[in-house]
Amino acid sequence: MVTHYEYLKSLLEKILNSYNTLTKLEDNPGDLDLIKKEILKINGFFHVFINKVTNENYQLTDLSELKSKFEYYLNTYSFEKEIDTMSTLYSDDSDRLKNMRLKILESLMDKKLIDDIEYTIGKL
Repeated sequence: MVTHYEYLKSLLEKILNSYNTLTKLEDNPGDLDLIKKEILKINGFFHVFINKVTNENYQLTDLSELKSKFEYYLNTYSFEKEIDTMSTLYSDDSDRLKNMRLKILESLMDKKLIDDIEYTIGKL
């Protein structure tokens, strides 16, 4: 049986896997679909994490801080519209793909989000 902490840890590991997938892309034609898929996964995992972490269930303050950073990210960053626009016009333009991918990676580094995810995984 999986504990709540193991479940949250697996969510965080999946976020890191998607992040790592984005860092390894080489901005080739067709990568826009992968970028869209990975950002949707990340956002989905953020939502699940937010819904699962309540102050009553978890005593680790790191989880509450991470939850608030996920909420901030979801309220601040949205790339779906830009990706949809790019898919019809510039899906084969490697420079635009690189720019979009780097902006997404930069947004995930905002407020040391990825560093905090890695730290939390280590504590869980």
